[in-house]
Parts: sequence; C-alpha cells; structure tokens
Amino acid sequence: MPETTPNAMLEVRGLQAWYGESHVLHGIDFHVQQGEVVTLLGRNGAGKSTTLKTIMGMLKRREGSIKFRGQELAAATSRHIARAGIAFCPEDRGIYSSLTVEENLMLPPVVAEGGMSVAEIHQLFPNLAERRRSQGTRLSGGEQQMLAIGRILRTGARLLLLDEPTEGLAPVIVQQIGAIIRKLKERGYTVVLVEQNFHFAATVADRHYVMDHGAIVDMIPNSEIDAHAEKLNSYLGV
Repeated sequence: MPETTPNAMLEVRGLQAWYGESHVLHGIDFHVQQGEVVTLLGRNGAGKSTTLKTIMGMLKRREGSIKFRGQELAAATSRHIARAGIAFCPEDRGIYSSLTVEENLMLPPVVAEGGMSVAEIHQLFPNLAERRRSQGTRLSGGEQQMLAIGRILRTGARLLLLDEPTEGLAPVIVQQIGAIIRKLKERGYTVVLVEQNFHFAATVADRHYVMDHGAIVDMIPNSEIDAHAEKLNSYLGV
C-alpha cells in the first residue's frame, strides 16, 4: 500500500469492494487535496460510480482505507459518512418527484456550519428560484441536476461526490454545470467527479484518475491532458 499523502482531504488506499460474490474494486488508491476538483475517468463498467458508492458506505462488503480529514471511515455507515461532511449526488439525481423544488432543497439535514442558504442556492441556480413551487416531475433533466447539486450544498458538506452530472444533458446545460463546478471550486469546495467525457472534465478538473476493470491505471494532471490525448483515447475507447 502506498505511503499516506500529507494533508489530503480524502485518501483512499487499497479499496476493494464486492457486489454479492462479484469482486468489483481491486485495490483503489487515490487522494484529493482540499480545494481540488478531481475526476474519475473510464469506460462504462470501469468501477467509477462503484468507487463513489463504496466511499459513501453503500456497498456493505468492502476492505481498505477511506480517510476523510484524517478520520478513518472504511467501516462507517452511510449516515455517519454523510454527517462527517461528505455529500453524494447520484447519477439518477434522487429527486423526490412528488415534492416541490423548495421541499426537495429543505430535505437533507445540516451536518456542518457554512452550508449555503436557499437564497444563495437560488443565486447559483436561477432556474430553481423560478421553479421553486414546481414538482420534481415538471423539471427538465438539467433542472433536476441543478436541484440535486443544490440540495447537497445546504448541508455544509465540503467534499462533494458528483456521479455523471452531465449525463444525458444538452450541450448548453453541460456548459452551465461546468460553470457551477468552477464556482464551487472558487468557494473552496472539494469535488470528486465521475465522468466519461474527458473533454468536459478538462474544463473543470485539476487532475484525472483513469479507471479500468475496477482499478486505477493512471493519473494525469490537467495541465498535461493534451500531451496524453492519444493514451486517454485508448483508455476510454474514443
């Protein structure tokens, strides 16, 4: 197992996980410094989303180390992990369709001081202010994604795990999501972003971890992404 990384906000070492009898993560190692945006890139089935779910304690059979601000969370429950200050935005967005936008925003508990107020979330996502009385079923895919991200910003969590936030969205909405992630970085948030589209990832991230078959196979700083374009195309099957 590699040596620990000084001052890492999130440090994952030797992480393994299983779905039932299926061994799906094979010794994941990566770290994220405070204020960084880091992506997990890879093809479908590479283990990217599974890695986020395992960090959140959603896979019961797991081994290895997950340290958040030096606190070991590998054996913790999802509730404990969330209350430690890690927020997860799932690929399916998890919007309660029968509730209004405002009701959805107010659902998660506050876990720490410094969370955004509803007014601040409305400023970040003007669409949500306009649709605050609309039910979840009446929102577009882009608005649902904005609501899913906005909802976790109320909690006070400082580490955000975003699973495929641009999946299925129109290019203009993808650009808006990118702008929002950059604004969150400016505000000091730390983000782990699961993505397949490295062209989008390159507009927001500091570093990229490439995954394949449940393992990290490479790490590429964003400043070097052009130099490694051919290798990335090979990894991602572009």
